[in-house]
Amino acid sequence: MIRIVADQNIPFLRGVLEPFAEIRYLPANAITHSVVSHADALLIRTRTLCDKEILRDTPVRFIGTATIGYDHIDTRYCDDHGISWNNAPGCNAASVQQYLASALFTLSRREGFHLKNKTIGIVGVGHVGSKVEQLARILGMNILLNDPPRERAEGKGDFVSLPQLLQESDIVTLHVPLLFNGMDKTFHLIGRDQFRQMKPTAWLINASRGEVVDQAPLTEYLRNKKLAGGILDVWENEPHIDPGLMSVISIATPHIAGYSADGKATGTAMVVRALVHYFGLPLKDWFPTDIPLPVETLINIDGNGKTAEEIAGEAVLKTYNILEDDSRLRADPEGFEQQRSAYPLRREFPAFQARITGSSVNTGDILKKMGFRILFNFTHISI
Repeated sequence: MIRIVADQNIPFLRGVLEPFAEIRYLPANAITHSVVSHADALLIRTRTLCDKEILRDTPVRFIGTATIGYDHIDTRYCDDHGISWNNAPGCNAASVQQYLASALFTLSRREGFHLKNKTIGIVGVGHVGSKVEQLARILGMNILLNDPPRERAEGKGDFVSLPQLLQESDIVTLHVPLLFNGMDKTFHLIGRDQFRQMKPTAWLINASRGEVVDQAPLTEYLRNKKLAGGILDVWENEPHIDPGLMSVISIATPHIAGYSADGKATGTAMVVRALVHYFGLPLKDWFPTDIPLPVETLINIDGNGKTAEEIAGEAVLKTYNILEDDSRLRADPEGFEQQRSAYPLRREFPAFQARITGSSVNTGDILKKMGFRILFNFTHISI
């Protein structure tokens, strides 16, 4: 029987592999070399660093991380030592899309501007960035895309250089992996030189990895009003947040952009399926069947006198209000990890039905494209 060590906070996992394996659940920081010395497989999240120090002279043959990112795995060491490693690309893309939607509508309400015709620059157009691009198109935003690996593979197309994107965007949002070396290095991709290129009225959103942004000049630019504001879900030196940066950031959250229950379920399913395939276990196409529903799945919206964008914003914020996460983090920055491990239930748009009264069918089309299920009691109005 194979021996598995698993992060105890991987959701929906308990009970799934027990018929086929000896499985031990531990906190991320308790998954040490001595523990790994008695494991054939590891199921982890981003807080477990899988490098030579933890893997040397162990029987580990398989590592699965239930996350998009895999910079916490020394992939070269794994490849050199015959250890199969797997991540969960795209598992939480729709969750990050929901996070961005809540952030954008919150900004538009706070600052009194319309999202339509604002220019958003998306840096990194993979699984997540493509979902953000889809959202921006639904909202009628002008879109600039930067993704050098895709541009090399696909041709120039709609891609622009990073300097052009920074100079022309009203909102810059980052969705790149963390790479420390190579032509596509993203460590401190956005630093002092890049901030100089941005409009002083521009906003920066980072929901990728904290180290993609150099926090020192970001703090300076925000403090001196050389940028309009910033939204950070990820931070350098997590879980230890720089209090000076948090004091000037507009919205601060504890690395939970991808933490919808749907995204977690998909991530767990992807690594379980990879493990099952690797070890030849008799558990095909497994997916959690016990994803809980929110208390209220029906959203009632009075659309009279409201634009389609206002109605869409109201629906989005009823599924997820980013300011609740911001408030929790500011009240207890030291509780960063606890807020992640005990994150409240969040379901994505398809879990909700929106009933709109007194609006046009066009509004329903926008919400339907975002994934909501729509009920209508509408009259034709001008929006």
